[in-house]
Amino acid sequence: MKKALFILLILVVALMPIMAQGSKEAASGDDYKLVLKMSHVFAPNEQLTKSLDIVIKNISDRTGGAIEIQHYPQSQLAVYKDGVEQVARGADFISVEDPSYLGDYVADFNALVGPMLYKSFDEYEYLIQTDLVKGMLKELEDKHRIKVLALDYIFGFRNMKTNKVITTPADLKGMKIRTPGSQLFIDTINAMGATATPLGFAETLSAVQQGVVDGLEGTMDAYGSNGSAEVAKNMALTQHFLGTCGVYINADVFNRIPEKYQTIIEEEFAAGAQQMISEISNNYEATKARLEAKGNKFNEVDSAAFAKTVDVVYANMKGVTPGIYQTLQNELAKMPK
Repeated sequence: MKKALFILLILVVALMPIMAQGSKEAASGDDYKLVLKMSHVFAPNEQLTKSLDIVIKNISDRTGGAIEIQHYPQSQLAVYKDGVEQVARGADFISVEDPSYLGDYVADFNALVGPMLYKSFDEYEYLIQTDLVKGMLKELEDKHRIKVLALDYIFGFRNMKTNKVITTPADLKGMKIRTPGSQLFIDTINAMGATATPLGFAETLSAVQQGVVDGLEGTMDAYGSNGSAEVAKNMALTQHFLGTCGVYINADVFNRIPEKYQTIIEEEFAAGAQQMISEISNNYEATKARLEAKGNKFNEVDSAAFAKTVDVVYANMKGVTPGIYQTLQNELAKMPK
Protein backbone atom coordinates (compact mmCIF):
# COMPACT_ATOMS: atom_id res chain seq x y z
CA MET A 1 0.00 0.00 0.00
CA LYS A 2 2.73 2.41 0.97
CA LYS A 3 4.64 1.51 -2.17
CA ALA A 4 1.56 2.23 -4.32
CA LEU A 5 1.07 5.61 -2.65
CA PHE A 6 4.75 6.43 -3.16
CA ILE A 7 4.54 5.60 -6.89
CA LEU A 8 1.36 7.72 -7.21
CA LEU A 9 3.08 10.65 -5.53
CA ILE A 10 6.04 10.37 -7.91
CA LEU A 11 3.66 10.42 -10.88
CA VAL A 12 1.82 13.49 -9.59
CA VAL A 13 5.07 15.39 -9.06
CA ALA A 14 6.26 14.40 -12.54
CA LEU A 15 3.02 15.56 -14.15
CA MET A 16 2.80 18.90 -12.33
CA PRO A 17 4.87 20.90 -14.91
CA ILE A 18 2.77 19.47 -17.73
CA MET A 19 -0.47 20.30 -15.90
CA ALA A 20 0.77 23.84 -15.16
CA GLN A 21 1.73 24.35 -18.78
CA GLY A 22 -1.67 23.13 -19.89
CA SER A 23 -3.38 25.54 -17.51
CA LYS A 24 -1.27 28.43 -18.79
CA GLU A 25 -2.04 27.55 -22.39
CA ALA A 26 -5.74 27.42 -21.61
CA ALA A 27 -5.58 30.93 -20.18
CA SER A 28 -3.89 32.29 -23.29
CA GLY A 29 -5.03 29.83 -25.89
CA ASP A 30 -7.76 29.65 -28.48
CA ASP A 31 -10.53 30.25 -25.94
CA TYR A 32 -9.15 33.63 -24.88
CA LYS A 33 -11.09 36.63 -26.19
CA LEU A 34 -10.95 40.33 -25.33
CA VAL A 35 -12.94 43.10 -27.00
CA LEU A 36 -11.62 46.63 -26.60
CA LYS A 37 -13.36 49.77 -27.83
CA MET A 38 -11.11 52.53 -29.21
CA SER A 39 -12.23 56.13 -29.63
CA HIS A 40 -10.89 59.45 -30.96
CA VAL A 41 -12.07 62.60 -32.77
CA PHE A 42 -10.39 62.08 -36.14
CA ALA A 43 -12.43 61.67 -39.33
CA PRO A 44 -12.45 58.35 -41.20
CA ASN A 45 -10.32 59.73 -44.04
CA GLU A 46 -7.65 61.31 -41.82
CA GLN A 47 -4.34 59.49 -41.64
CA LEU A 48 -4.58 58.64 -37.94
CA THR A 49 -7.80 56.70 -38.54
CA LYS A 50 -6.31 54.92 -41.54
CA SER A 51 -3.14 54.00 -39.67
CA LEU A 52 -5.07 52.68 -36.68
CA ASP A 53 -7.23 50.55 -38.98
CA ILE A 54 -4.03 48.85 -40.13
CA VAL A 55 -2.90 48.32 -36.52
CA ILE A 56 -6.25 46.79 -35.58
CA LYS A 57 -6.17 44.35 -38.49
CA ASN A 58 -2.59 43.31 -37.77
CA ILE A 59 -3.37 42.69 -34.10
CA SER A 60 -6.42 40.63 -35.00
CA ASP A 61 -4.48 38.60 -37.56
CA ARG A 62 -1.50 37.98 -35.31
CA THR A 63 -3.64 36.98 -32.30
CA GLY A 64 -6.00 34.84 -34.34
CA GLY A 65 -8.86 37.15 -33.37
CA ALA A 66 -8.22 36.81 -29.65
CA ILE A 67 -7.78 40.58 -29.36
CA GLU A 68 -10.58 42.47 -31.09
CA ILE A 69 -10.38 46.26 -31.17
CA GLN A 70 -13.57 48.01 -32.23
CA HIS A 71 -12.72 51.36 -33.83
CA TYR A 72 -14.94 54.42 -33.22
CA PRO A 73 -13.56 57.51 -35.01
CA GLN A 74 -15.09 60.99 -35.17
CA SER A 75 -16.29 61.22 -31.54
CA GLN A 76 -18.74 58.30 -31.66
CA LEU A 77 -17.73 57.39 -28.09
CA ALA A 78 -16.05 59.31 -25.28
CA VAL A 79 -13.18 61.54 -26.43
CA TYR A 80 -10.75 64.12 -25.05
CA LYS A 81 -10.80 64.26 -21.23
CA ASP A 82 -13.73 61.83 -20.99
CA GLY A 83 -11.93 59.22 -23.07
CA VAL A 84 -8.82 59.26 -20.90
CA GLU A 85 -11.03 59.10 -17.83
CA GLN A 86 -12.59 55.88 -19.15
CA VAL A 87 -9.10 54.40 -19.28
CA ALA A 88 -8.22 55.58 -15.76
CA ARG A 89 -11.42 54.02 -14.42
CA GLY A 90 -10.54 50.60 -15.81
CA ALA A 91 -12.86 50.22 -18.79
CA ASP A 92 -12.02 47.85 -21.65
CA PHE A 93 -11.25 50.95 -23.66
CA ILE A 94 -8.40 52.52 -25.63
CA SER A 95 -8.26 56.31 -25.75
CA VAL A 96 -6.32 58.04 -28.54
CA GLU A 97 -5.73 61.64 -27.50
CA ASP A 98 -3.32 64.54 -27.34
CA PRO A 99 -0.88 63.97 -24.44
CA SER A 100 -2.00 67.26 -22.86
CA TYR A 101 -5.01 65.32 -21.51
CA LEU A 102 -2.54 63.24 -19.51
CA GLY A 103 -1.64 66.52 -17.82
CA ASP A 104 -4.73 66.09 -15.64
CA TYR A 105 -2.87 63.16 -14.03
CA VAL A 106 0.83 64.04 -14.39
CA ALA A 107 1.08 67.77 -15.01
CA ASP A 108 4.46 67.64 -16.79
CA PHE A 109 2.76 66.16 -19.87
CA ASN A 110 1.41 69.66 -20.54
CA ALA A 111 4.96 70.93 -20.89
CA LEU A 112 5.98 67.94 -23.02
CA VAL A 113 3.54 69.01 -25.74
CA GLY A 114 3.71 72.72 -24.96
CA PRO A 115 3.57 75.44 -27.62
CA MET A 116 6.50 76.35 -29.85
CA LEU A 117 8.73 73.68 -28.28
CA TYR A 118 9.61 71.63 -31.38
CA LYS A 119 10.97 72.43 -34.81
CA SER A 120 10.80 68.90 -36.20
CA PHE A 121 9.17 65.53 -35.65
CA ASP A 122 12.60 64.10 -34.82
CA GLU A 123 12.99 66.38 -31.80
CA TYR A 124 9.80 65.04 -30.25
CA GLU A 125 10.72 61.46 -31.10
CA TYR A 126 14.07 61.97 -29.40
CA LEU A 127 12.59 63.54 -26.28
CA ILE A 128 10.01 60.84 -25.58
CA GLN A 129 12.82 58.26 -25.40
CA THR A 130 14.69 60.12 -22.64
CA ASP A 131 14.77 59.02 -19.02
CA LEU A 132 12.88 62.22 -18.17
CA VAL A 133 9.81 61.20 -20.15
CA LYS A 134 10.13 57.53 -19.20
CA GLY A 135 9.86 58.69 -15.58
CA MET A 136 6.66 60.58 -16.40
CA LEU A 137 5.23 57.47 -18.04
CA LYS A 138 6.08 55.35 -15.01
CA GLU A 139 4.40 57.81 -12.66
CA LEU A 140 1.31 57.85 -14.87
CA GLU A 141 1.07 54.07 -14.81
CA ASP A 142 1.99 53.51 -11.17
CA LYS A 143 -0.24 56.21 -9.69
CA HIS A 144 -3.12 56.43 -12.17
CA ARG A 145 -3.10 53.03 -13.92
CA ILE A 146 -2.83 54.58 -17.38
CA LYS A 147 -0.47 52.63 -19.62
CA VAL A 148 0.83 54.39 -22.73
CA LEU A 149 1.13 52.10 -25.74
CA ALA A 150 2.52 54.91 -27.92
CA LEU A 151 3.04 58.67 -27.68
CA ASP A 152 3.98 59.45 -31.26
CA TYR A 153 1.01 59.21 -33.58
CA ILE A 154 2.24 62.46 -35.10
CA PHE A 155 -0.13 64.13 -37.52
CA GLY A 156 1.83 67.31 -38.21
CA PHE A 157 2.29 70.84 -36.95
CA ARG A 158 -0.86 72.75 -36.07
CA ASN A 159 -1.55 76.05 -37.82
CA MET A 160 -4.23 78.77 -37.91
CA LYS A 161 -7.04 78.21 -40.42
CA THR A 162 -9.19 81.28 -41.07
CA ASN A 163 -10.40 83.47 -43.92
CA LYS A 164 -7.86 86.16 -43.13
CA VAL A 165 -4.10 86.42 -43.62
CA ILE A 166 -2.49 86.12 -40.18
CA THR A 167 1.18 87.11 -39.89
CA THR A 168 1.54 88.54 -36.35
CA PRO A 169 -0.21 88.11 -33.00
CA ALA A 170 -1.89 91.49 -33.55
CA ASP A 171 -3.76 90.02 -36.52
CA LEU A 172 -5.56 87.60 -34.19
CA LYS A 173 -6.96 90.30 -31.93
CA GLY A 174 -10.73 90.00 -31.63
CA MET A 175 -10.85 86.70 -33.53
CA LYS A 176 -12.60 83.67 -32.03
CA ILE A 177 -10.69 80.48 -32.79
CA ARG A 178 -12.11 77.03 -32.18
CA THR A 179 -9.95 74.78 -30.02
CA PRO A 180 -10.32 71.34 -28.44
CA GLY A 181 -11.26 71.42 -24.77
CA SER A 182 -7.67 70.99 -23.53
CA GLN A 183 -6.71 73.76 -21.12
CA LEU A 184 -3.27 73.88 -22.72
CA PHE A 185 -4.84 74.64 -26.10
CA ILE A 186 -7.16 77.26 -24.63
CA ASP A 187 -4.34 79.04 -22.78
CA THR A 188 -2.08 78.98 -25.86
CA ILE A 189 -4.62 80.39 -28.32
CA ASN A 190 -5.54 83.13 -25.86
CA ALA A 191 -1.86 83.97 -25.34
CA MET A 192 -1.32 84.18 -29.09
CA GLY A 193 -3.88 86.98 -29.27
CA ALA A 194 -7.15 85.28 -30.21
CA THR A 195 -10.12 84.25 -28.08
CA ALA A 196 -10.11 80.49 -27.65
CA THR A 197 -13.54 78.91 -28.15
CA PRO A 198 -13.72 75.22 -27.18
CA LEU A 199 -16.09 73.24 -29.42
CA GLY A 200 -16.58 69.64 -30.37
CA PHE A 201 -15.36 69.12 -33.92
CA ALA A 202 -18.81 67.99 -35.06
CA GLU A 203 -20.02 71.55 -34.43
CA THR A 204 -16.97 73.37 -35.77
CA LEU A 205 -17.46 73.62 -39.53
CA SER A 206 -20.98 74.98 -39.22
CA ALA A 207 -19.77 77.36 -36.49
CA VAL A 208 -17.20 78.81 -38.91
CA GLN A 209 -19.79 79.09 -41.69
CA GLN A 210 -22.24 80.85 -39.39
CA GLY A 211 -19.65 83.21 -37.92
CA VAL A 212 -19.90 81.76 -34.42
CA VAL A 213 -16.12 81.42 -34.63
CA ASP A 214 -13.69 83.03 -37.06
CA GLY A 215 -11.61 79.93 -37.69
CA LEU A 216 -9.90 76.96 -36.17
CA GLU A 217 -6.44 75.48 -35.87
CA GLY A 218 -5.07 72.19 -37.05
CA THR A 219 -2.69 70.32 -39.33
CA MET A 220 -2.21 70.05 -43.07
CA ASP A 221 -3.59 66.50 -43.05
CA ALA A 222 -6.77 67.67 -41.31
CA TYR A 223 -7.04 70.69 -43.61
CA GLY A 224 -7.09 68.41 -46.61
CA SER A 225 -9.41 65.75 -45.24
CA ASN A 226 -11.93 66.96 -42.64
CA GLY A 227 -13.70 69.71 -44.56
CA SER A 228 -12.08 72.68 -42.85
CA ALA A 229 -10.46 73.84 -46.12
CA GLU A 230 -13.96 74.47 -47.47
CA VAL A 231 -14.89 76.97 -44.76
CA ALA A 232 -11.48 78.50 -43.90
CA LYS A 233 -9.56 79.38 -47.06
CA ASN A 234 -6.27 80.56 -45.55
CA MET A 235 -3.71 78.74 -43.45
CA ALA A 236 -1.14 80.77 -41.50
CA LEU A 237 1.85 78.52 -40.80
CA THR A 238 2.19 79.33 -37.10
CA GLN A 239 3.26 75.77 -36.17
CA HIS A 240 2.22 76.57 -32.61
CA PHE A 241 1.86 72.91 -31.60
CA LEU A 242 3.27 69.64 -32.82
CA GLY A 243 0.11 67.62 -33.38
CA THR A 244 0.47 64.19 -31.83
CA CYS A 245 -1.68 61.61 -30.13
CA GLY A 246 -0.90 58.94 -27.61
CA VAL A 247 -2.61 55.57 -27.28
CA TYR A 248 -3.75 54.76 -23.74
CA ILE A 249 -5.11 51.63 -22.05
CA ASN A 250 -5.76 50.82 -18.40
CA ALA A 251 -2.69 49.12 -16.91
CA ASP A 252 -4.72 46.48 -15.07
CA VAL A 253 -6.71 45.64 -18.20
CA PHE A 254 -3.45 45.31 -20.12
CA ASN A 255 -1.76 43.21 -17.43
CA ARG A 256 -4.60 40.66 -17.56
CA ILE A 257 -3.92 40.04 -21.25
CA PRO A 258 -1.74 36.97 -21.93
CA GLU A 259 1.89 38.01 -22.33
CA LYS A 260 2.22 36.82 -25.92
CA TYR A 261 -0.68 39.07 -26.91
CA GLN A 262 0.70 42.01 -24.91
CA THR A 263 3.85 41.82 -27.02
CA ILE A 264 1.87 41.84 -30.25
CA ILE A 265 -0.23 44.82 -29.15
CA GLU A 266 2.84 46.85 -28.20
CA GLU A 267 4.70 45.96 -31.39
CA GLU A 268 1.79 46.84 -33.67
CA PHE A 269 0.99 50.19 -32.05
CA ALA A 270 4.68 51.14 -32.25
CA ALA A 271 4.83 50.12 -35.91
CA GLY A 272 1.59 52.00 -36.62
CA ALA A 273 3.06 55.23 -35.28
CA GLN A 274 6.07 54.96 -37.58
CA GLN A 275 3.85 54.17 -40.57
CA MET A 276 1.73 57.21 -39.81
CA ILE A 277 4.72 59.53 -39.47
CA SER A 278 5.97 58.34 -42.84
CA GLU A 279 2.61 58.96 -44.51
CA ILE A 280 2.19 62.41 -42.97
CA SER A 281 5.71 63.44 -43.99
CA ASN A 282 5.42 62.11 -47.53
CA ASN A 283 1.97 63.59 -48.19
CA TYR A 284 2.50 67.13 -46.83
CA GLU A 285 3.56 68.85 -50.04
CA ALA A 286 1.07 66.97 -52.19
CA THR A 287 -1.80 67.94 -49.87
CA LYS A 288 -0.69 71.56 -49.86
CA ALA A 289 -0.43 71.64 -53.68
CA ARG A 290 -3.87 70.05 -54.06
CA LEU A 291 -5.43 72.67 -51.79
CA GLU A 292 -3.62 75.53 -53.54
CA ALA A 293 -5.08 74.29 -56.81
CA LYS A 294 -8.54 74.64 -55.23
CA GLY A 295 -7.87 78.24 -54.17
CA ASN A 296 -6.62 77.81 -50.60
CA LYS A 297 -3.77 80.10 -49.55
CA PHE A 298 -0.80 79.60 -47.24
CA ASN A 299 1.43 82.20 -45.64
CA GLU A 300 4.47 82.37 -43.40
CA VAL A 301 4.29 84.25 -40.08
CA ASP A 302 6.51 86.14 -37.66
CA SER A 303 7.46 83.00 -35.71
CA ALA A 304 9.60 84.87 -33.18
CA ALA A 305 6.72 87.16 -32.27
CA PHE A 306 4.35 84.23 -31.76
CA ALA A 307 6.95 82.32 -29.75
CA LYS A 308 7.30 85.27 -27.40
CA THR A 309 3.56 85.31 -26.68
CA VAL A 310 3.52 81.77 -25.29
CA ASP A 311 6.14 82.31 -22.58
CA VAL A 312 3.24 83.09 -20.25
CA VAL A 313 1.70 79.68 -20.96
CA TYR A 314 4.71 77.86 -19.51
CA ALA A 315 4.99 80.35 -16.64
CA ASN A 316 1.38 79.71 -15.60
CA MET A 317 1.25 75.93 -15.99
CA LYS A 318 -0.18 74.51 -12.79
CA GLY A 319 1.41 71.61 -10.96
CA VAL A 320 4.39 71.12 -13.26
CA THR A 321 7.89 70.45 -11.98
CA PRO A 322 9.59 73.83 -11.42
CA GLY A 323 11.79 74.65 -14.40
CA ILE A 324 10.33 71.84 -16.54
CA TYR A 325 10.34 73.93 -19.72
CA GLN A 326 14.05 74.66 -19.37
CA THR A 327 14.68 71.02 -18.49
CA LEU A 328 12.95 69.91 -21.69
CA GLN A 329 14.98 72.40 -23.71
CA ASN A 330 18.18 71.15 -22.08
CA GLU A 331 17.27 67.57 -23.03
CA LEU A 332 16.65 68.65 -26.62
CA ALA A 333 20.04 70.33 -26.67
CA LYS A 334 21.63 66.89 -26.11
CA MET A 335 20.06 65.51 -29.27
CA PRO A 336 22.74 64.39 -31.74
CA LYS A 337 22.92 66.73 -34.72
